[in-house]
Amino acid sequence: MGAGESSGSVVRRMLLGSHLRRLREAHGITREKAGYSIRASESKISRMELGRVSFKARDVEDLLTLYGVTDEQERESLLSLAKEANVAGWWHSYSDVLPSWFPTYVGLEGAAHLIRSYEVQFVHGLLQTEAYAHAVVARGMKDGSDAEIEKRVALRMERQKYLVAENAPEFHCVLDEAALRRPYGDREVMRGQLQHLIDISERPNVRLQVMPFSFGGHSGESGAFTVLSFPESDLSDVVYLEQLTSALYLDKREDVAQYETALQQLQQDSPSPAESRDLLRGLLQLS
Repeated sequence: MGAGESSGSVVRRMLLGSHLRRLREAHGITREKAGYSIRASESKISRMELGRVSFKARDVEDLLTLYGVTDEQERESLLSLAKEANVAGWWHSYSDVLPSWFPTYVGLEGAAHLIRSYEVQFVHGLLQTEAYAHAVVARGMKDGSDAEIEKRVALRMERQKYLVAENAPEFHCVLDEAALRRPYGDREVMRGQLQHLIDISERPNVRLQVMPFSFGGHSGESGAFTVLSFPESDLSDVVYLEQLTSALYLDKREDVAQYETALQQLQQDSPSPAESRDLLRGLLQLS
């Protein structure tokens, strides 16, 4: 599967999950009772409603019966949605070199129409050159074989096709100056990366800003994060936070609002995209 047709399964899971949640709540049925009806736990229902797990047709049928959905057409459309939601994305073939939580993120990223991010440790994965990505991955996978490292880099390059696709998402990224000064690879790798950032920041769907050291403390004090927004009106924004051994996906409105406020503040406090390009050119001359 190519990048263009890859991401629908995650969004379909989320759409089906939110639809099932609305049906359950409309009938005043608890998650516990819903779980009992499909021989599963309350937390399984919660994961289904958040679109975090695949759906068994029998479970969906039983839940629809419990929620009083008797119209054949409505049942059929939701069951076919469940079937489509179980189709593996293109990144499935990389699952042997991915942390367990990451395929979900790749699917969400591919489904988003707006990606907003703050990065501090290194250049964002969607903006990395192949040489820089190789240096980052090799550093992070010290025990990885050459083949595993190459495969992880290939995945990163595949993800970048989103940015230049016909229906590419809007990508707004604030890079901390620390990410630009921390060397990954040799001098040539870093020069190539800086030049790539200057070039890609000219794309109409990319808004790249640099938060300079000179600004001092700022609203990104909690570290890197990404906010994903989807074209489907009934899907809430999701905040993605990567940790050492896991990742968090936040979709509660009040949590998301705090990260969106922090990001707006970062964008406000950082030099404009044009000024940030000048800053990048200055760093390139120094390197």
